[in-house]
Amino acid sequence: MVFWFRNDLRLHDNPALALALRLAQERHTWLLPVVVLDPAQTTAITPWGFARQGPNRSQFVAEGVAALADSLHALGTPLWVWRADPVATLAECLQQLRVSELVFEDIPAPEEQAAVAALTTACARLGARVTKVWQSTLYAPDTLPTRPEQVPDTFTAFRHKLEASGATEAPPLPAVTEWPRVPQGPAPAHPLNTAHSAPSTVAGHGGEPAALSHLASYCAQGLPHTYKATRNALTGFDHSSRWSLWLASGALSARQAMAAIRRFEAERGANDSTYWLWFELLWRDHFRWMHVKHGAALYRARGLGYLPAPTHNVQGFERWCSGRTGQALVDAGMRELAATGRLSNRMRQIVASYLVHDLGGDLRAGAAWFEHMLVDFDPCSNQGNWAYIAGRGTDPRGGRRFNTDKQTQDHDPHGEYRRLWSTA
Repeated sequence: MVFWFRNDLRLHDNPALALALRLAQERHTWLLPVVVLDPAQTTAITPWGFARQGPNRSQFVAEGVAALADSLHALGTPLWVWRADPVATLAECLQQLRVSELVFEDIPAPEEQAAVAALTTACARLGARVTKVWQSTLYAPDTLPTRPEQVPDTFTAFRHKLEASGATEAPPLPAVTEWPRVPQGPAPAHPLNTAHSAPSTVAGHGGEPAALSHLASYCAQGLPHTYKATRNALTGFDHSSRWSLWLASGALSARQAMAAIRRFEAERGANDSTYWLWFELLWRDHFRWMHVKHGAALYRARGLGYLPAPTHNVQGFERWCSGRTGQALVDAGMRELAATGRLSNRMRQIVASYLVHDLGGDLRAGAAWFEHMLVDFDPCSNQGNWAYIAGRGTDPRGGRRFNTDKQTQDHDPHGEYRRLWSTA
């Protein structure tokens, strides 16, 4: 059997991996762990003029893969890593090893679904089976009060229905501590060297050990009690949870993060801030269920509504990307994004609103730039948030336009953030 690590670079709370291990044990066979890094992500140019994945995220993912390789090595198995087309490579791997089953996590974004469809077709020709497992949400599909395809379009209605149902998140699965033997003989292709890359410029390092260490430190410092009060701050490391860094690559699971907060609440008490951490994870869930429900329609020029297709202000978009719009707060945010691959949630909303509503830019171009730049890029949350700001998603209010002058006064009244990311 082969297990394909996708956006789940971890050994803890990994239901897809747990299933693969159980099947391998029941069938008395080996389980080959693989990662396939698609070079098109960093080489193919989008219609907007840049690659899908920029250097900050590439490095963070590489660190996560290296950490996973170290963890698997400790269990006595190598991690096979290829830099190649995932569909062709995995099909070749199954054919050469005469493997009958491939197991991996289910990702609801359209391109990821299209890759699985192509892989399923290729495997069918080989007589091999593909098994995908849903595992990225806090709540499993069978614990929802409705079928995933019937989840309410608006987040508030979804939250109210979920809370009224009494549904609870399942406890995370324990980390894998044993691994079946791997096949003897040469690999079907040359694996990529997974040595650790150079230190990153982002706040934190990729990989499961760093994720779990950060989660433990965050709780030990009592920071869950202050999250709601500090989450909109524009500077500082501890004002937000920073979980998204590792959630995006799957080095941390949402259930593992929430379980830590439940333990924290049991020991130190619950408050609005600990509730708000759950609230934010639930938003992440909702964006995923919206992808299950609406799929590729979320990525249309008009989105889910009937507004005319957005215009694309080419010059305005270029100034926005490079932090040269002339709006000081927006420019500071875009410079931070370019330098670090990070941006607070508040600043993401501000700069997105400015591109769409003030510059008349195309939300798809903005979403693509975020995909290129963000270390914590997640397709479902990214597209969902951009559609929300532009009024082309599921929110009934018709978009969110932020007054940049008011946002500056509210969140950077003394100019500290603007000075930090000034070109002067």
